[in-house]
Amino acid sequence: MLEWDRATLTGQLLVAMPSMSDSRFEKAVIYVCAHNEEGAMGLVINKLIESLTFTELMEQLNLDTGSLGEEIRVHFGGPVEIGRGFVLHSSDYMQDASLPVNEDVALTATVDILKQIAGGGGPRRSLLALGYAGWGPGQLDSEIQENGWLTVDADEGLLFGEDLDVKWEKAIGKLGFDPSSLSGQAGRA
Repeated sequence: MLEWDRATLTGQLLVAMPSMSDSRFEKAVIYVCAHNEEGAMGLVINKLIESLTFTELMEQLNLDTGSLGEEIRVHFGGPVEIGRGFVLHSSDYMQDASLPVNEDVALTATVDILKQIAGGGGPRRSLLALGYAGWGPGQLDSEIQENGWLTVDADEGLLFGEDLDVKWEKAIGKLGFDPSSLSGQAGRA
């Protein structure tokens, strides 16, 4: 049996099982930014905050929207600290305050990165989220063992892809089976 508490899920995707009882995470795909003995933190990458645009967010922060040619979407990163912003991005852009998740992806939570993105600079690929998903020590490991989540290797297409409606199905598809065949019941020997 795999000991989840001995493995790190940092840089992996969590995919909600069809039986997920928490409506905030129904068909959610979460990128795990940190996972250790103190708990876990991740960002939902397939749900938007429909009530807020990037331009409105920049105005609330008294920041110039710059020469922004396209509208940046604001994601629902999770139910914890929903007023706090995070930018998940490619590692070609790093600040002192950036947290490298792995060699390809970093996380930055400063207004400087928002200014860079608004000005047409910043990272090659990015995802802006408000709030995050968080778990206390051992909590995520328990939820995985209770069949709440599947884990999948992350890739740039899933992380930063524009078509949010298919991310859940694509993530499960990486495991090689049809989502309709999943059961929320844990196997018992």
